[in-house]
Amino acid sequence: MAQARWAILGTVGVPGNYGGFETLAENLVRFHSKHKIAGQLSVYCSKGSYPEHPPRYLSAELRYINLNANGPQSIPYDFFSLLGAVRHQTDVIVLLGVSGALALPFIRMISRARILTNIDGIEWRREKWRGLARLILKWSERAAVKWSHVVIADNAAIAKYVHDSYGVDCKVVAYGGDHALQAESVADPSLDLPDSYALTLCRIEPENNVGTILDAFSLMPERNLVVVGNWKKSDYGRNLRRRFQRFANIKMLDPVYDPGKLRWIRDGASAYVHGHSAGGTNPSLVEMMHFGIPVFAHGCNFNRFSTEGCAVYFENPAELVASVTGLDDAAAQEIGSAMREIAQRRYTWEQVGRAYFELLERV
Repeated sequence: MAQARWAILGTVGVPGNYGGFETLAENLVRFHSKHKIAGQLSVYCSKGSYPEHPPRYLSAELRYINLNANGPQSIPYDFFSLLGAVRHQTDVIVLLGVSGALALPFIRMISRARILTNIDGIEWRREKWRGLARLILKWSERAAVKWSHVVIADNAAIAKYVHDSYGVDCKVVAYGGDHALQAESVADPSLDLPDSYALTLCRIEPENNVGTILDAFSLMPERNLVVVGNWKKSDYGRNLRRRFQRFANIKMLDPVYDPGKLRWIRDGASAYVHGHSAGGTNPSLVEMMHFGIPVFAHGCNFNRFSTEGCAVYFENPAELVASVTGLDDAAAQEIGSAMREIAQRRYTWEQVGRAYFELLERV
């Protein structure tokens, strides 16, 4: 009997060096390789994002598309990836994100491939999208839900939204975060970090409430905050950096991609402040939960579900100030222990990989 052919689409590619979906794709490949699963796995990659183009990564075949996986080219990138998967007679397509979902009715017409789509967060609601772009994303979401054989949500709150909006049930599979503990810590004294600090690690975007967090810590000069993010990417980030750079207790770092340095920064944090209010299960949150420190999270439904209601929640600067200043050592230790327990129970790549491959084999 011929082996099943599976393909992962919609990411920059593997090895992962960009974001959450790339980390997911890499860990699915690692799970496939580690467990020697009988099935041919391929991953579609953005050719320009890699200086070299090896034909394989671990147990997966790599197929390259000469377009960018993100930005305006993301829709044709996904479309040509889907056509490539059909041409290679793929049995099951795992589509990560909804950029290419408008092509799914056509793909269903010309192929018998089963389609599993992880719809990510409610992308069209993000503040950075306006007008036609927002409308296209909403149409893409609707198409993904209607034309996929299985819809995957990474968070129960996303699954509820899909059910309420479209009457479709999702399979809930979260992200892993334990890879954040695998790198060896590499100190970088040039970053000049304080001895004790709260940490925020995110893209500098309005829905991540970076301004709210900075406002709060500007009112707490005795509490240090380190924020790692892409400040130079937008006017929003550049304006925030200019506005808050005069506060001695706030240190704003450019993105850190080196796993060892990132591990060192995370190890030094005494608390994690998570401002994300969009998306579902945010990778940066579940990664930090493995470090066993207290989490102050924006009080949206996604974060409350991810942390099982055991974190400390805020909606505005005043609430964050009150939460930080009111937390004693005993409560901090208790919350940190709860975060680690939840992470080890729900957010490991072994669990995520098993859930995805059970779906692949069942569908």
